[in-house]
Amino acid sequence: MKSSKFLLVFLLFFSFKLQAQEYLFPVKPGERASLSGNFSEIRPNHFHSGIDVKIGGVDGEPILAISDGYVHRIKLSTYGYGNVIYLKHTNGQSSVYAHLRNFSPKISRFMREEMYKAEKNELELFLSPETLPIKKGEILGNGGNTGSSGGPHLHFEIRDSLERALDPFSFGFAEVVDNTPPQLYRVAIRPIGLDSRVNGKFQRQEFNPVLEGGRYVLREPIKITGKIGVEVYAIDRMDGVNNIFGVPTYELWEGGKNRFKVHVDHVDFAHTRFLLQHTHQNRFIKLYLEPNNPMQLYRPDSLGAGLIGLLPGEHSEVTVQMIDFFGNGRALSFQMEGEEPKHFFSPANVNSSGRTQVSYHREIMKIEAAPSYFGNLARVYVNSREMELPPAYMEQGKRIYLWDMNFGIPDSVDLCTEILKTSVVKKIPFGKEIFFANRDIAIHFAENSMLDDLFLRIEKTNNTKIRINSPQEYLQANMEVLWKNPGKTELSTFTHVYFQAGNGRKSFVGGEWEGEDIRFKTRNFGTFVLEEDRTAPSIRPVRINREEIRFLIRDDKSGIRDFEAYVDGKWLLMRYEHKQNLIWSEKLDKQPLKGEVLLKVRDMAGNEARYTAVIN
Repeated sequence: MKSSKFLLVFLLFFSFKLQAQEYLFPVKPGERASLSGNFSEIRPNHFHSGIDVKIGGVDGEPILAISDGYVHRIKLSTYGYGNVIYLKHTNGQSSVYAHLRNFSPKISRFMREEMYKAEKNELELFLSPETLPIKKGEILGNGGNTGSSGGPHLHFEIRDSLERALDPFSFGFAEVVDNTPPQLYRVAIRPIGLDSRVNGKFQRQEFNPVLEGGRYVLREPIKITGKIGVEVYAIDRMDGVNNIFGVPTYELWEGGKNRFKVHVDHVDFAHTRFLLQHTHQNRFIKLYLEPNNPMQLYRPDSLGAGLIGLLPGEHSEVTVQMIDFFGNGRALSFQMEGEEPKHFFSPANVNSSGRTQVSYHREIMKIEAAPSYFGNLARVYVNSREMELPPAYMEQGKRIYLWDMNFGIPDSVDLCTEILKTSVVKKIPFGKEIFFANRDIAIHFAENSMLDDLFLRIEKTNNTKIRINSPQEYLQANMEVLWKNPGKTELSTFTHVYFQAGNGRKSFVGGEWEGEDIRFKTRNFGTFVLEEDRTAPSIRPVRINREEIRFLIRDDKSGIRDFEAYVDGKWLLMRYEHKQNLIWSEKLDKQPLKGEVLLKVRDMAGNEARYTAVIN
């Protein structure tokens, strides 16, 4: 029986290695590769779903098909993956080749013909097996910097039959070698519940680790009350390059037991936004499982997995193992000590002052208020009910109150020195369709809008600015917002909604006017403003002759929406490189361009610029 099991394991291992050896590395196979990005790396709002292969810092490196197959999907775009090819292979898996400068001649010819048929400057197609068959080692195109790329490279993926991205390293490419361990920057400890504390405070706290003898340590023990979660900010390095990479595997040990493991070996694109639950502000990896996180990357994957709690006076050692794909690892060790919650408060200096501050931590509202001559017992008003709330503790002369909003959303809080009006208006549960409306705004949350339960907060500054929660809170999919009577109806044709970042920079959101109201969709929380854009894009000719027309186009407010060109009344394909503000023509055949040239460029606000010329 044991020999049968051994034989089965051996055959499975052998078949996997054989399958891995079938794939050709897509860039200079047989030569050692240098990477600028790896699988599982944290990118803004998502995991990096492949590897980025360096191509010498310049465009043009031939990109090869890793196995026989056919082009089942192809896209030409100025954003995202830019020029990208998706191959479907005979084993059901697929491979992805993105940011190409150009496609091979046969693929380019096919795409150009299809784009002229559709009269579209950007096009995505899904193809049948017989349209563009591909052989292993065939040149698909040349590496480049198209789309949302910061430099010439190949973004390369392997996906399974369910279109989930797999770690390319797991296919045994000998071209990638690494002996460099991960590097730890910071450690954070987060209180999870109403009664949780970190060093006596209800506050997420960060600590600087020290590398001693090949191991990271925190030199001072951390005192905890209730349940806490550990978070780490770590990166990986690779031999011979200065780039920063992601760490795919973390293990949390406490008291000599493995409490939690994170292992990123696949990326399910249906759940990729849940990276924002997996991390703290897109940086720290949470070594505990947040409620409603569906990603299958965790062991155990039960509610509360990874949380640590100690009895008062109990001591325990915590260890975090950080391991890259090649087995290179570093460890972090530190001591934790359980302590009694503080029910008594140190005397406060009633002459001290300070502005009352309110912060929100999932379901918990934290209020920091100055001392009071009139007592410390706050009163929380929820609908017609009144509830007394003592301070949870005192900190630097301030009263700290904690309120679980699952008990009720406060209309106001009497802090003895002032009446605090809160901006919380409604709980939005995860996975449910919810409508909310008041006199200023109406919001529709679809079933898939939320990443987690959320307490909705709305602050209206004036008629042209409104804030919905914080940019540090996130959505999975769009919410639909109806902004009621914002007071800009006389400018409605060219006035739209913009998202305003903390630095004041504004980005176009859009919206459609419905009488005096404007309706828009967004996947971001934060501040929204109304702005007018009456300025058409600028057009500057670079080259106009019988072989090519080329222009610089720019719009500094709402941004470029689209463009179209005609020569002698016939539609002409125009390519666009947004990073250079450059558009240029690609002819369908070798016939020279001749006749009247007309270029139309429109911005997101609806302004249109035109340029005309004549080619003799």
